[in-house]
Amino acid sequence: MLKEKLKNYNIILASGSPRRQQFLRDLDLDFEIRLKDVEEIYPPNLIEEDITNYLAVLKSDAFEGELIDSDILITSDTIVWHENKALGKPRDYDDAFQMLQSLSNKTHLVITSVCFKTKYKTEVISETTKVTMHPLSDIEIEYYLNKCQPYDKAGSYGIQEWIGYIGVAKIEGSYPNVMGLPVDQVYQYLTQLKL
Repeated sequence: MLKEKLKNYNIILASGSPRRQQFLRDLDLDFEIRLKDVEEIYPPNLIEEDITNYLAVLKSDAFEGELIDSDILITSDTIVWHENKALGKPRDYDDAFQMLQSLSNKTHLVITSVCFKTKYKTEVISETTKVTMHPLSDIEIEYYLNKCQPYDKAGSYGIQEWIGYIGVAKIEGSYPNVMGLPVDQVYQYLTQLKL
């Protein structure tokens, strides 16, 4: 369906995330993966979706001047917002352990922004999901970190992994968003795109 609408366009996903890549495959989209190293630094005054909006656009800016008329570039950024600060990807085991301890028995926000860039315009959408965790014991956190090594994930966890099965008490909002992409919003955006 979407594939037919976009058949004359080249979808470029600028993400190494296997989850985001799988989501686009699940939407039955043809796309190419094009990666660039971008230093993900944002102004310290930004909060919540302002951070992810900024970083998603920053990632798309790396392609400025490279896109041709038929290109649609998709970049994205996800953070966990907890106790007034952004939790990105953990630096190491200890950082991941501390993050998960801080999320235990509390509610946090998972915020994802998606930037769509063509040769002529740049637009951003964002989604916020509330996630409440059960109390997590140190033994459970250690087991998860050793088993799944979630060092490529914001907030040090993947909801689709073991910790999500045993540790998530409640979710309010989009489930795929917690995995790194608000798939419903991406679909709606591309469906309604005036090309």
